[in-house]
Amino acid sequence: MTISTLPISTELIAEHNAALMASVDEDYDALGRKLSRTGVDIDVVKNKVAEFTVAVPSWGAGRGGTRFAKFPIPGEPTNIHEKLEDCAVINQLSQATPRVSPHFPWDKVDDYSALREEAASLGLGFDAVNSNTFQDQLGQAHSYSTGSLSSTDAATRAQAVEHNIECIEIGQKLGSTDLTVWVGDGTNFPGQQDLGRSLDRYLDSAAEVYAALPGTWRMLLEHKMFEPAFYSSVISDWGSSILAAQSLGDKCKCLVDLGHHAPNVNIEQIVARLHRFGKLGGFHFNDSKYGDDDLDSGSINPHQLFLVFNELIEAELHPREGFNPAYMIDQSHNVTDPIESMMASADAILTAYTKAILVDRQGLTAAQEANDTMLAFQALRSAYKTDTSPILAKVRQEKGGAIDMIQAYRTSKYRERKSQARKPVGLGSGIV
Repeated sequence: MTISTLPISTELIAEHNAALMASVDEDYDALGRKLSRTGVDIDVVKNKVAEFTVAVPSWGAGRGGTRFAKFPIPGEPTNIHEKLEDCAVINQLSQATPRVSPHFPWDKVDDYSALREEAASLGLGFDAVNSNTFQDQLGQAHSYSTGSLSSTDAATRAQAVEHNIECIEIGQKLGSTDLTVWVGDGTNFPGQQDLGRSLDRYLDSAAEVYAALPGTWRMLLEHKMFEPAFYSSVISDWGSSILAAQSLGDKCKCLVDLGHHAPNVNIEQIVARLHRFGKLGGFHFNDSKYGDDDLDSGSINPHQLFLVFNELIEAELHPREGFNPAYMIDQSHNVTDPIESMMASADAILTAYTKAILVDRQGLTAAQEANDTMLAFQALRSAYKTDTSPILAKVRQEKGGAIDMIQAYRTSKYRERKSQARKPVGLGSGIV
């Protein structure tokens, strides 16, 4: 990687940090003294946080919109090359998002070796590849209107299997090791399909995809309670997901998306259960208020995000064979600049992670074993109340990122520059 390829001037970042460094040092030292009173070395925590990273989705660099309308933003990316450049901005300023998760066929190119080199020149690598059998593409022989991997039409199922295998082949060229499979298959009317036979068809098709996995690859199954199917979804919840993963084999894991659950579901318990059975494969971070809203991570319920990370830390401390979760931001941005939203989300995710590190594990376990409910709760509450922003600011500064990411981004006028250089995106009728 050469510095000249990075989208934001390193001199601008250095000047930005210089103006804020004294305050960061003062806050960091004060927090360090506070933590030391409980036996916590702030530098140890900082070094651990510096190692944590989360992937960003290629599709997240653009305005996603809603089911009803899409409102483009000036300078929005129109191809994978422009998406990579925007993702590089996020990583350069946050120093926490060095991988991009591509989606096919949206991100198809003729030369994937060249695309991999292009990403590397921007300081990026590739994360899990995502297949798309939830919408029809131009020139597609068979429609997914009746489903994809679970369709009643054998030719349609074969087409969906073929596409997933193609994604694996592309992923090998990009250096990926995971395939994420989400299908919109389901029904909108009672009696529309046989609920048992549709799952059988899905499992048979998924088994063909699973059989094509290279030796070191994983297949990550993503469940979703509803949308676009509002009466039933074939893989609707973590129970369906883990049963399918267990049926398919050891290399098949479950992917948890924060928004893909019934209201008020205990997602942190789902994380613990999937880990208990060795099927926790990854996590998609976003937030929701009413349903599967795909809002910015931590924007609605940061406490839940903290509780999820509390279970992920527990899983990390008590790993089971194959525990290596893939972490990715998965949001839709229809009123904000996507770059700003994903930087803010990366900060929220790392904040929750840092707070979870600070939990007094020994005290928590002792309180749990003694059935001391209040002390157990306070062990979590004490960590959650801690302002960890000085740690995150210090991590970003030491790694070459920006102390105040959004301020540095706006100062760079990156969006304004790209609005002049890129082809405008037309009005859309709905999401993606």
